[in-house]
Amino acid sequence: MATRMKLKLKTVFVLYFMVSLLGLVYALMQLGQRCDCTDHDFPKDRTISQLRGELHRLHEQIRNLDVAKQPQKQPAKLPTIFVITPTYARLVQKAELTRLSQTFLHVPQLHWIVVEDSPHKTPLVTELLGKSKLNYTHLHMPTAKDRKLQEGDPSWLKPRGVEQRNEGLRWLRVDRRAQPGGDNQQGVVYFADDDNTYSLQIFEEMRSTQRVSVWPVGLVGGMKYERPVVEGGKVVRFHTGWRPSRPFPMDMAGFAVSLKLVLANPEACFDGEAPMGFLESSFLQGLVTMDELEPKADNCSKVLVWHTRTEKPKMKREEALQAQGLGSDPAVEV
Repeated sequence: MATRMKLKLKTVFVLYFMVSLLGLVYALMQLGQRCDCTDHDFPKDRTISQLRGELHRLHEQIRNLDVAKQPQKQPAKLPTIFVITPTYARLVQKAELTRLSQTFLHVPQLHWIVVEDSPHKTPLVTELLGKSKLNYTHLHMPTAKDRKLQEGDPSWLKPRGVEQRNEGLRWLRVDRRAQPGGDNQQGVVYFADDDNTYSLQIFEEMRSTQRVSVWPVGLVGGMKYERPVVEGGKVVRFHTGWRPSRPFPMDMAGFAVSLKLVLANPEACFDGEAPMGFLESSFLQGLVTMDELEPKADNCSKVLVWHTRTEKPKMKREEALQAQGLGSDPAVEV
């Protein structure tokens, strides 16, 4: 780039010198001659005008090159949002991850950490991430058999995604400490399940998190919403219908943690043995007090994330056709 600019400047100065020299020669030729304002002098006047125009153009080029050489101010870099998403194989998995990835495409400076509940990385998730155009990390960590939900178990019986979230935290700590800046890097950590719905605004709200930021979550806990109650800019209690005495009675989608805080507390993780409803508290208790929580979303008065769930598909007709050998082509990925 520097060499190209030097060559361009050299060319401009050579042209400038030649035009000036031609003007000087012409002026000397006119000395001592009588002024004869006849029609045959008009071409000479036009030549002088053209030379002056060329000089003006060269001056503009030199001025523009001087401006280009000045250092440009770089825009302030946004803190990275590290989103940890546990996922597991099921019929709606691809649909859920597709919707989520296309939401994340609209969020600047986001790093998606996808952790499969699997002993290996599956082709479906590998291909989806490869085509996502996102900055991502693909991990896997199987759930222990005794912690897995069995067919017919209610979703609340055992916490889901514990090992996967902890694996995401482990990778994040190792990776970030290997980067310049170590424990002092700016960033935010958020746990985004693949079946929720997210407003783009929630990501900009959480980006300024200093310790732990909080906000309402819609359609959760058998209620229209659960939320921290804010008075005087501080969280004083929680609006929830089930065991409000829990240390942090919040949904996983209702908080974000600063990267610095995660790195400074290497033992902080989710406890798979925590009682039902205490999973979030098991992680947050060692990181923050209620008085330190940072209310977002207009003092926790706006719902910007929803605990939606895709309906489990009914496959009765598919099963009947499979019994006749007429089932859908298994090579078609759904």
